[in-house]
Amino acid sequence: MALDPQTYAWMSAREIAVGVKARLFTAEEVARAALARAHQLDPRFRIFISLLDDIALRQARAVDAAVAAGKDPGPLAGVPLAVKDNLCQTGTRTTCSSKILEHYVPPYTATVVEKALAAGAVTIGKTNLDEFAMGSSTENSAFFTTRNPWDPERVPGGSSGGSAVAVASGCAPIAFGSDTGGSIRLPAALTGVTGLKPTYGRVSRYGVVAYGSSLDQVGPFARDAADAALFLAVMSGHDPKDATSAPRPVPEGLAALAAPLDLKGLRLGVPKEYFVSGMDAEVEQAVRAATEVLRSLGATASEISLPHTGYGIPVYYLVATAEASSNLARYDGVHYGHRTKEDVGLVELYARSRAEGFGAEVKRRIMLGTYALSAGYYDAYYLKAQQARALIKRDFDRAWEKVDLIICPTSPTPAFRIGEKSNDPLAMYLSDIFTITANLAAIPALSIPCGFSGSGLPIGLQLLSKPFDELGLLRAAAAYQAATEHHTRRPAL
Repeated sequence: MALDPQTYAWMSAREIAVGVKARLFTAEEVARAALARAHQLDPRFRIFISLLDDIALRQARAVDAAVAAGKDPGPLAGVPLAVKDNLCQTGTRTTCSSKILEHYVPPYTATVVEKALAAGAVTIGKTNLDEFAMGSSTENSAFFTTRNPWDPERVPGGSSGGSAVAVASGCAPIAFGSDTGGSIRLPAALTGVTGLKPTYGRVSRYGVVAYGSSLDQVGPFARDAADAALFLAVMSGHDPKDATSAPRPVPEGLAALAAPLDLKGLRLGVPKEYFVSGMDAEVEQAVRAATEVLRSLGATASEISLPHTGYGIPVYYLVATAEASSNLARYDGVHYGHRTKEDVGLVELYARSRAEGFGAEVKRRIMLGTYALSAGYYDAYYLKAQQARALIKRDFDRAWEKVDLIICPTSPTPAFRIGEKSNDPLAMYLSDIFTITANLAAIPALSIPCGFSGSGLPIGLQLLSKPFDELGLLRAAAAYQAATEHHTRRPAL
């Protein structure tokens, strides 16, 4: 059967892969439906930096050829995939939504993208993001602001806003994001989808343009926990090209995740530091209601303390900016990327190329990081931040002695209006208040929809677990989604 874009829009990755393998429809028909929907919605929501029609159709035909030859094309057979535009893919630009890389075409493909293609996925486009993944709203892109499909006047969260909107709007059932301080979970919460930041080391970072190397992690967007688990199983595993990649096997049961019948024996911790003054009352109400749903499924919940949580924002914005200062030093107008057209000497060439190529937020973070690393300030700022980071990790280590999962809000508010926080960097940084500690502690964290505000905006529930227990996170999420319908609601497009 031929698929029209509306029929395709809300199919799961699992349904598409089964249908392609059973020849109910072809991968090419799916790809054409996905591309048609993307071309229809992109002008309204500004989701994609590049749409990859020719590449996607070529990949889809290869999947169909494998099916016709009686071969298994993989667990993502014919599944359309959106790729955040800080992941390298040969044959197409990787811009990081920055003028400095506007025309850059990488000579290699990120390991996670290679794994997805080997599993039969079809890449339909590269998605918009905050420049170099630095932001919480996708307003910092050098090219345009991505809009939230639940309300086009509001932000989708960031930095992986384009990928979140691709999934939330029905352009693709799965998408790649990256998460340095909440850049998967925050947009997942604000757009009503499922987003997972895996344990640091679970997924290869090779081919991901670096922001903060001790914090960056690639993860999946999907519309439910089962699709997120299937996608995570594909992208996980040790990669010798990434020195930080952990030699851990993919957990059994991840690819074919089934919701448990109950959650008896599961111990939930509710951190008192995550329910703070200034948090939206509707967010707190939705999260507490979700906790009661999990209780009704057999879990127990008790209050815990993570006493160093309050240091998370200053620690993150010292560690991340210091690493960004180092990582972004390579963009000098000589090796690759934007180069000023002015006829100037070498030092001025560097200065002008960077001034013309980087946006305001990237410049701000480079300057913050350079200052923190400078002579006379290293011990006072960067070293002290690393010491505080160790205390934050110790809080979590102690919590795992008492609980299996931690439950809290993903964002202190639903999606805010475009431009509302643009001139107040500190207010913008506080959007990450509940997400950054998971990156600092290198633990996995998941956001799922748990309700809606009075104005119809999604609210996200965050679950955190001990390192490398993504399966436990996703099983709890699947049980919650089997008992609720929040993840099944769709924006009126």
